[in-house]
Amino acid sequence: MIKRLRIQSGLQGSIHTPPDKSIAHRSAMFAALAEGISTIENYAQAADPQTTLKVLEQLGVQVERDGTTVRIHGKGRDALKQPIKALDCENSGTTMRLMAGILSGAGIACTMIGDTSLSKRPMRRVMDPLSTMGAQIEGRDGTYPPLVLHSNKGLHAIDFRLPIASAQLKSCILLAGLYCEEEVLVHEGIRSRNHTEVLLELPDDILDDGTRVIRSSRRHPVPTQNYAVPGDFSSAAFWLVAGSIMKEGELRILNVGLNPTRDAALQVLKRMGADVRVERQSQAGAEVVADLLVRPSSLKATSLSEEEVAIAIDEIPILSVAMAFAEGESVIRGAAELRVKECDRLDAMAVILRDMGIEVEEYPDGMRIVGRPDHRASDVAIDSRHDHRIAMSGAIAALRCDGEVSIDGAEHAAVSYPDFWKDLESLQI
Repeated sequence: MIKRLRIQSGLQGSIHTPPDKSIAHRSAMFAALAEGISTIENYAQAADPQTTLKVLEQLGVQVERDGTTVRIHGKGRDALKQPIKALDCENSGTTMRLMAGILSGAGIACTMIGDTSLSKRPMRRVMDPLSTMGAQIEGRDGTYPPLVLHSNKGLHAIDFRLPIASAQLKSCILLAGLYCEEEVLVHEGIRSRNHTEVLLELPDDILDDGTRVIRSSRRHPVPTQNYAVPGDFSSAAFWLVAGSIMKEGELRILNVGLNPTRDAALQVLKRMGADVRVERQSQAGAEVVADLLVRPSSLKATSLSEEEVAIAIDEIPILSVAMAFAEGESVIRGAAELRVKECDRLDAMAVILRDMGIEVEEYPDGMRIVGRPDHRASDVAIDSRHDHRIAMSGAIAALRCDGEVSIDGAEHAAVSYPDFWKDLESLQI
């Protein structure tokens, strides 16, 4: 699908972002492991969280759907059944990595497959610690999906220090730990998203050196999940940047999750001079939610810290757009993980910005961007590379074009934001 954009001078209006994918994935998985019925409101309709529901159903979990409300009948962590056929994780790396921990802990023999894109994404990061715990797991060329899990006689606990800040790796090990008699310890030096430990109510400690240690074991009960999933901050970030780089208008983004391990991009944009106001802040279950009001502003260049990169890894493509129209030279380092996402996101954004006339230097783990605050490009053709975040980041960058804009693979935005194009059209002045 090639999308052609109607370029206007500004954006105006109020929108709800789609439900948070990270929380939706986890809420469904944890509800399946709990004992009792969980009612999850505002469950994400995006492709990836729906994939998680389908995988759970293949494992014998009863899932009821009523619009955006999902009811999951949990029968405990030992009630998952042997699937009849391969578990198709489609394009969802979160589904594959987190379910690998659950299935290894449960000792269920199965094969986990994915689409062409997911089949190119390395899984060694989760395979190695799971194997150390006693799981028998194989991947294509020792690294890539399909993953073949063999039955095991039970996992044993490990004391594991995260080599990188990764919420998926952390969650995989903690979920496998729910099946261990002794406590699994996960040491986290740089904080990553904490939805898993918050929703599971797992205990943690802060050591003298600042390292955080999270614990899980069979002794920890899995609570039912009864709450409304907040709006996705990663999706809100597109509008925060869009509202900042336009010349006129005012955007209000409603009911956005502001978990402190997710909102680094907001703090980065404020440091750059973005005019963003947090309004109507409240609590939704274990998560903080608020409305965000953003107005056009004159942005200044910035560099990202290692901690910010870890927390804002999904938002770096759209942050690179903000940097492209900021005054000065911005630098991103420590983001090598972006090269093994749905596509090489660093290269994809570098190409888009260069095609728009922005000077970009790539590094193995990041990029240097020389901003042009008043620059307006002419005709631009954007290749999404079948990646939802590249399609949407490219669209926001293209709002600063005067000519014709086309986006190849625009339909991939639906992976995380099914109504993105509809919302963009409704906001244009």
